[in-house]
Amino acid sequence: MGRVEGKVAFVTGAARGHGRSHAIRLAQEGADIIAVDICETVPGTSYPGATAEDLAETVREVEALDRRIVAAKADVRDLARLREVVADGVAQLGRLDIVVANAGISTDPLTADELSEDAWSTMIDVNLSGVWKTVTAALPHLKAHGEGGSIILTSSEAGLRGYENTAHYVSAKHGVVGLMRTLTLELGRHKIRVNSVHPTQVDTDMIQNDAIYRLFRPDLENPTKDDFAAASQSLMALPIPWVESVDISNAVLFLASDEARYITGVPLPVDAGNYLK
Repeated sequence: MGRVEGKVAFVTGAARGHGRSHAIRLAQEGADIIAVDICETVPGTSYPGATAEDLAETVREVEALDRRIVAAKADVRDLARLREVVADGVAQLGRLDIVVANAGISTDPLTADELSEDAWSTMIDVNLSGVWKTVTAALPHLKAHGEGGSIILTSSEAGLRGYENTAHYVSAKHGVVGLMRTLTLELGRHKIRVNSVHPTQVDTDMIQNDAIYRLFRPDLENPTKDDFAAASQSLMALPIPWVESVDISNAVLFLASDEARYITGVPLPVDAGNYLK
């Protein structure tokens, strides 16, 4: 216990799924949390978005751990709003040490030439530009105390390899890796480490929906979760169909902690061997 004791973490997409899991896991190890989420459905996505009640539940679960949390509705595409929320969080909690740029979306699978301009732009705006804006809003506060910090960017297995029918998602997630590598070089002199995590399928609303089932089982008219599980497991080296949010959170915690004090510039897969299949 206490691996990030006394530190403050800024987590985006914190209302549910990975983001809530990251906030709770960091709080379990002593961190206070600044949490944001859009708390609405992004047009073009293939599943309902999180709600204000979801974010309130994250607040309740963090506070149940006797940690402080400042939570607000914010869209990672809105840099001015992110700056406002982070500044308010730091004013209340005293500092900022960890950034987890987690917020992201997926959409219905389409080939590159079938994608609309809006679908492309929305994906890049949220999954790549939103990551840059998250870091940009946080950096003045990370630098202010002079003690360094840790930035963890959520990419994907799709940030390491190509996948059909997801050109916009793959492009955004590859872009996150380029951003991570550049930030590593720019921020090292400030003792700020930057890494990315690359999950395979994770058991969240983003993959447990009909659009993903159809992507993995185009041979079936109405594929089910069990049909998807069989197809997904075939991509893993380990005999599992997907991982859990806490598995990603444990990687985030490690990268945020002093245990990883000399680890920077690393794309870390949490993928059950998916990359090698």
